[in-house]
Amino acid sequence: MRTIAEELMDRNHSVTVLIRAASPTMERFKFMSFEINMEQQEAVCNELAGNRELVTSLKELHFDVLLYDPVMPCAGLMSKALELPSVMSLRGSFASSFERLCGQMPAPPSYEMEDFVQSSGDDGIVVFSLGSMVKNLTKERANTIASALGQIPQKVVWGYKGKKPETLAPNTRIYEWIPQNDLLGHPKTKAFITHGGTNGIYEAIYHGVPMVGMPLFSDQPDNINHMKTKGTAVMVDFNKMETKDLKQAISDVINNPSYKESMMRLSRIHHDQPMKPLDQAVYWIEFVMRNKGAKHLRVEAHNLTWYQYHCLDVAAFLFSIIALAVFIFVKTCSWLFRKCFRKTPTKSKKE
Repeated sequence: MRTIAEELMDRNHSVTVLIRAASPTMERFKFMSFEINMEQQEAVCNELAGNRELVTSLKELHFDVLLYDPVMPCAGLMSKALELPSVMSLRGSFASSFERLCGQMPAPPSYEMEDFVQSSGDDGIVVFSLGSMVKNLTKERANTIASALGQIPQKVVWGYKGKKPETLAPNTRIYEWIPQNDLLGHPKTKAFITHGGTNGIYEAIYHGVPMVGMPLFSDQPDNINHMKTKGTAVMVDFNKMETKDLKQAISDVINNPSYKESMMRLSRIHHDQPMKPLDQAVYWIEFVMRNKGAKHLRVEAHNLTWYQYHCLDVAAFLFSIIALAVFIFVKTCSWLFRKCFRKTPTKSKKE
């Protein structure tokens, strides 16, 4: 968000940042602060969009667009209160990176890690993460992994919230959270040990870092198999691997130049775009401003009534059709029953 805002300012746009009163400010930007109790989430919308003084003062400034992060509660409601078109910065984020990326606050572990990374010398580092969903490993698996990591010359940054393995070596540091994308972009990073999550795969491709895959579930085995086929990864069986297997996989990925070359080829393809991501983000913000909200890009759901939005009209129509069909079926069966089984009265001889 800060990068986009700075680029907009470089293009002579006036940018005003709306922040909480307790938030730190940064140079270059104009700021407007507001008081809000973030601990009571149900009151956030009322305190933000319902603040008439704040809304009035913002309207008087005649903004063209509202750029917001989905982490900020009720920002979309604020755009309606201000009668402004909005552009949302959408991303998938886990492991506390919301606070780091959105608030632009320095992450303390980054400073600690940098000294450790720089101490690796020419051997470099290996980044190891099994994702945010895997918080614990069995004692046997954790010790097997730690033992293998202790036998390589590289330093290892391991993102792990579980119990510290008994075989953890001095060359390995464990952190509850790691800035994975930043570490993969570090020039000293030689390899990435991953479970094969989609985010990690694309981050590794972007930075050109070969991988050792330990797929666990879901789409992970397929992701790692794709990378293995392209010559950018080695896959090991998480449940069956021994210390020597993991050590050999890491050594192959680092020392065999074909893995790095194949990954750099994918990285070049990934970077080969007609427009840089930052330029593209700024373009669409300016597009919305130029076209007064770009209403032609808004989905029709914004114009639906509440019963149309929840498909109640469709449900009522289908229910009516079913009810009519059942009614016709019952009436038809009733008529046939009377027709087939009704007794014909016999006439007397006198008649």
